[in-house]
Amino acid sequence: MILGQEYFGPLWRYIEDDEVTDVDYNGSQVWLTDIYNNRYLADENYVERYVTGQFIEQFTQRIANAVSRQFNKSNPELEAETPDLRVTIIHESVSRQGRTICIRKTPPIIRLTTKDMLEKNYCSKEILSLLVNCVNSKMNFLFAGEPGVGKTECLKYFSNFIPENERVITIEDTLELRYSKTNHRKDCVELKVNSDKFTYSDALKASLRLNPKWIMLSEARSKEVKYLLESWSTGVRGMTTLHTSDVRNIPDRILNMLENRVDADRLENDVYQALDVGILIRKKNIGDKTFRYIDQVCFFSREKDKNEITMVVKNGTLLINPDNTVNRIPITVIQKFEQYNIKNPFVCKDIKK
Repeated sequence: MILGQEYFGPLWRYIEDDEVTDVDYNGSQVWLTDIYNNRYLADENYVERYVTGQFIEQFTQRIANAVSRQFNKSNPELEAETPDLRVTIIHESVSRQGRTICIRKTPPIIRLTTKDMLEKNYCSKEILSLLVNCVNSKMNFLFAGEPGVGKTECLKYFSNFIPENERVITIEDTLELRYSKTNHRKDCVELKVNSDKFTYSDALKASLRLNPKWIMLSEARSKEVKYLLESWSTGVRGMTTLHTSDVRNIPDRILNMLENRVDADRLENDVYQALDVGILIRKKNIGDKTFRYIDQVCFFSREKDKNEITMVVKNGTLLINPDNTVNRIPITVIQKFEQYNIKNPFVCKDIKK
């Protein structure tokens, strides 16, 4: 579905601005988020003059017609997608401030670059090299953090290091990963779930019949995480995201998603065996600027019938001396590095400052 300028009217100036990532209308104001992680109020005089109640009604009706759905008290949520946008509208019957509109841009680009990550203190060269070497060693990743910190962008960056001949299956309800667009020569199948006809669980089961080397689940939310763990246990590698504020909470968050306590008890060990790397992304404010950075990194392991979480980065600082990793990195992780002839995990030829 293509939605042009005629749909967005006075909001089009924000849609075509390459530096704006989100346009949010709360019933009276328009708030913008940009690529520098800043969030600010749009020109109030302009909004008051042009973003009128009449326009909001017309815009909503256009979107409803485009997706052939009703929008009223009985159907108070309306969603639409274009190749580069996701539009969500909430009816005033359930939104006390009035009709609410959220427009998120999902362009097929990878905003994080190695140069920016190193120059803007997203992480150190040693941390970045370690994580890229984890991709090169076919480890399973979980990117954690609160909403809006850039988990998906981080996943997109590291997935860029997957070799082109290794098939990637992406599974999501809203196309944000855009793997086939950002990795043109790579083998990829993009699956889009539907809550009624093709669920996350259905997609995970189907993906195993598509000869995958990697499965990327846009977000672990519910019981489908059980099938993700099972797919990883077959030797398929993968990446996903999760809402949490500490990497040490990841196993409990996963277990709490399962349908019953029996499943949780049975799969607890599987979490530590299947999952390798946990990464926590945070935001911090310095003056009037907002920055994202890798706050925590840990390894998950199960050795001698014992589940372990080994912290290697905390508060953005590497806890391990790169020149002496003995007894500081789990033996199972060291073995994976050795399997791919990585002698020093803190040095990576792909990372150059």
